[in-house]
Amino acid sequence: MARLFKTEHETKKSLWRRAVDLALTDVRVLAGKMDHETLESLEERLIAADFGVPASLRLVDHVETLVRRGKIREGRELIEALVDELRRILDQGPDRDLRSADAPPTVYLIAGVNGVGKTTSAAKLAHLLKEEGNSVLVAAADTYRAGAVEQLEVWADRVGVDFVRGQQGGDPAAVAFDAIDAAVARRMDVVLIDTAGRLHTNRGLMEELQKVDRVVRRRLEGAPHESLLVLDATVGQNAVNQAKAFGAAIQLSGLVLTKMDSTARGGIVVALQEEFGLPVKLVGTGEGVADLQTFDTEVFLEGVFQEG
Repeated sequence: MARLFKTEHETKKSLWRRAVDLALTDVRVLAGKMDHETLESLEERLIAADFGVPASLRLVDHVETLVRRGKIREGRELIEALVDELRRILDQGPDRDLRSADAPPTVYLIAGVNGVGKTTSAAKLAHLLKEEGNSVLVAAADTYRAGAVEQLEVWADRVGVDFVRGQQGGDPAAVAFDAIDAAVARRMDVVLIDTAGRLHTNRGLMEELQKVDRVVRRRLEGAPHESLLVLDATVGQNAVNQAKAFGAAIQLSGLVLTKMDSTARGGIVVALQEEFGLPVKLVGTGEGVADLQTFDTEVFLEGVFQEG
């Protein structure tokens, strides 16, 4: 009897196949005649799927070397070569698991430009952490946009976690400081500090983010334990520019990709890892509070390159 519902693994795999939009049959066809024109075509397909120029060149160079050595003669071998090299790219650098403090509270600093889904990602992360048995406090460090604070407060109430806000127009760094104070006093497990959305080209706002980061570090040794940059996966290579600017301002530890259920091309995961060594730790796949997944390298590779 046919199954009516996909398993969670199958659902995640199909998401990546759709998001990367790099058809397996198209890649296999390329292996029929491995000449210069074929390799150029492969490079173009990878770049079009947002793998980025550096990663695409690395992958094509790897394939070309194996072709010269006679180790690639058919489509299956081409797929295996791409998968192996992608795995090396994605598994290098920091661990993809979210870090925890040796002793609570664990502090996560969340940053990003306007409109990427940063506040909803903070709420989804709060839900995910609570589901894992943690007590969570969410701090609205956007003291300028009342709408953003109210949105986060509604989310916090819906998720069932503690919430701290500052005074309108107040110092965002003071909100972060007070949130950690509150978490220590209440013996909370995790503090999520949602900073204001800011254009990565605005120097003043980036300096403000640096101040929040400094204050958090002074208030609690080892904090922030994660500094997560939220990126809209649909903006393609512009996400690379954002990661570069935010990474110059604060020490990022990982990325959150939103809108993967939209028109995103998931190769951006590879581009960001290759360019900055920053792992994508979380992936937003919808508008619901539970639509946040941890990134899994093997599921990604299966979704992109395996049939079925």
